[in-house]
Amino acid sequence: MSRLPVITKRVLTSSNSENSHHLAPAPKKVRREQEPQRCPTAVTVIGDKRPPVASGRASLYKSVRGAGAATVAAGPSRGETGGTGAPRRQAWDLKGKVSDMEGKIRNYQTKVRSVNEENELLKGSVAQSQIGYEVELQALCGVREDLKHMTSEKNCLQRELSDLEAKYKVMETLRDSQEAELQTLKMKLSVQDSTVTRLQTSLTNAQEEVRTLKETVVEQKDELHAGEMERRRLHNMIQELKGNIRVFCRVRPLVDGGLSSHIQLAPSDNKSITLAKTEESHTGKSADTHKNYHFSFDQVFGPHASQQQIFEEISLLVQSALDGYNVCCFAYGQTGSGKTYTMEGEEFDDSRGVIPRAVQQIFRAGEKLESQGWEFNFTASFVEIYNETLRDLLYTGKPSKRPEHEIRKSNNEVTVTNLTYKQVCSEGQVLDLIALAKQNRSTAQTAQNDRSSRSHSVFQLQIEGANAGRDVRCKSTLCLVDLAGSERMVKSQSQGERFKEMTSINSSLSNLGIVITSLANKESHVPYRNSKLTYLLQGCLGGNSKTLMFVNISPEPDSFGETLNSLRFASKVNDCVIGTASSNKK
Repeated sequence: MSRLPVITKRVLTSSNSENSHHLAPAPKKVRREQEPQRCPTAVTVIGDKRPPVASGRASLYKSVRGAGAATVAAGPSRGETGGTGAPRRQAWDLKGKVSDMEGKIRNYQTKVRSVNEENELLKGSVAQSQIGYEVELQALCGVREDLKHMTSEKNCLQRELSDLEAKYKVMETLRDSQEAELQTLKMKLSVQDSTVTRLQTSLTNAQEEVRTLKETVVEQKDELHAGEMERRRLHNMIQELKGNIRVFCRVRPLVDGGLSSHIQLAPSDNKSITLAKTEESHTGKSADTHKNYHFSFDQVFGPHASQQQIFEEISLLVQSALDGYNVCCFAYGQTGSGKTYTMEGEEFDDSRGVIPRAVQQIFRAGEKLESQGWEFNFTASFVEIYNETLRDLLYTGKPSKRPEHEIRKSNNEVTVTNLTYKQVCSEGQVLDLIALAKQNRSTAQTAQNDRSSRSHSVFQLQIEGANAGRDVRCKSTLCLVDLAGSERMVKSQSQGERFKEMTSINSSLSNLGIVITSLANKESHVPYRNSKLTYLLQGCLGGNSKTLMFVNISPEPDSFGETLNSLRFASKVNDCVIGTASSNKK
């Protein structure tokens, strides 16, 4: 800020005063003191309004200007008399003029001192004002920055407001469309509710009808089951009265499924089977001839029959073992016809054969009879006939120390010497023994079967029961036999050891046929001792036993001859009368 000008006056020295009377008085020139210039004030303009000037500054300017005016006014003008009002001196009165001049100088010096004092006061005031102005300026700069910041925030908020207004308009449009859609959905929902109500009513009526039909079906199933059980009971009774060996026929499916055209099964008759064959004329003059061979058995199972269906037909027979009856079941047929599968099956539940299912039924039925006071003891054995030699399939010792076995008969009971008899008390123990016997059994690969059984296997489960409360005891034997298959050397291409096995198998099966024929003809002498097989099965074929035979046949056309022989043999067995079995109860 600019400072006020300082007025300086020249002061006359003593030399000048001494010589003043020698000098003519010079015309006086009065210097008009300049008015102090106003300091520019920093004014912050906010909008169109200016801030009011502080009252202190206004009073300061007034005092300064007033003092300057008084000073200038105090000085005499050119041509006027002195401050004393004395008249103008004459030109020759130099001393008076000097005296007047000295008075004026003193007056001027007093004024200069007052002006300097005022100047110093003004400098202090200006300094204080400058400090206040700087503080106010800094405050105003901060306000300006705040104003800029607020302005930018205002602009941002205005932009956001604009965006929100645009979004709000979009949301309003979307809300209107959704409200319209909601109304449409409400109308559809009301229609759907009425439809659902109608359907629920229909569903309730249908469920009630289904429940009624299910109850009817259950009742009919119960009646059907009861009728089937009664049929089986009467059938068993008839067979017991007849005393015949029951025969079931089972047809193995083809490798690719289905049934061969030369085997005919009546859909409405499950007891008959027909073999059809077309023979060419030997002379060539006559047309080809068609021959049909009809056979009837107690039951015929097609290629689609399951293991469970087959076992259901013999379950009553197995149950008889717990009632004190000796029971025997064996499978007969050519090699590869499915005998081992029928008797042993596979490890899966649905594929298990007759032997594991029979063991399961025996133990479960025995557990149920325990609640009636019965206690049972079970003893298992497993033997095979290989090349007319008995072999213990449960033997676990060294092969070099394997003992020899002989068949002996005493008190109408057939036993085997040195045979392993295992006491068993659960189904799992018996299944473990069956698995062990399966590993030890003699099998080999032939041209007709990859795993052909080369021996006859006989599983026996001796059952002893006692009811202490009623003082009743029973004893029976469940005998399950898997015979080796008959073979023809041309088809099986057996050589060496396989040829020897084939000869032994066919010989034992031939002896079995001779025994069956002798029993059918009611001959006085039946040659059981001709073969180890017939000798071991003597009690089942001609003794006090309920006996059933499975005849398994292959569906391939090239097995027609073997199939025909098997069915003929099965017919002889079915006609064989062995007498009515009786219960071994005491």
